[in-house]
Amino acid sequence: MRSTWHHRLYLTLLLSLLLSACKPPSDATYNLVLRQLYSHSVDTISVTMLQQELRQGIAPLLLDTRSINEYEVSHLPGAWYVGYADFDLSALKDVPPNKPLVVYCAVGYRSEKIGEQLQKAGYTNVRNLYGGLFGWVNQGLPVYSAQGQTTKVHGYTRAWGVWLRKGEKVYD
Repeated sequence: MRSTWHHRLYLTLLLSLLLSACKPPSDATYNLVLRQLYSHSVDTISVTMLQQELRQGIAPLLLDTRSINEYEVSHLPGAWYVGYADFDLSALKDVPPNKPLVVYCAVGYRSEKIGEQLQKAGYTNVRNLYGGLFGWVNQGLPVYSAQGQTTKVHGYTRAWGVWLRKGEKVYD
């Protein structure tokens, strides 16, 4: 028997596909999908609020929980790669437990799961970027690769890539 989160993921993906087949995805539809996808176990931070904090010099540690292939295509400025399938808590052994952390992935599902692990490990200031990297890029904000600023964004899968409205989509 599959776990509840597998069912939630499949139902959300199905909803996503059905809604996107009817018309181009809107912000309202994206928010509906995210509300269904998230378990709401980790506080979220909006793209706008994160951008304000970064402008004000508030420096949360940005943790990219996607695959290494996704990260190498592009990521938020200064983000650390921590992965999802290969996440290892020891990578953060020198990070104080009260350090502000913002986790993100493509849309916020995988990062929420990593955020849960961080909270269980004693990190007290963990937030999940609402809408993930797609939300960031859709607001016209910059992403970077090892070569510098880029317009390329890994779309995760073609089904999830429908939510990425800006940038140049890249798939494996």
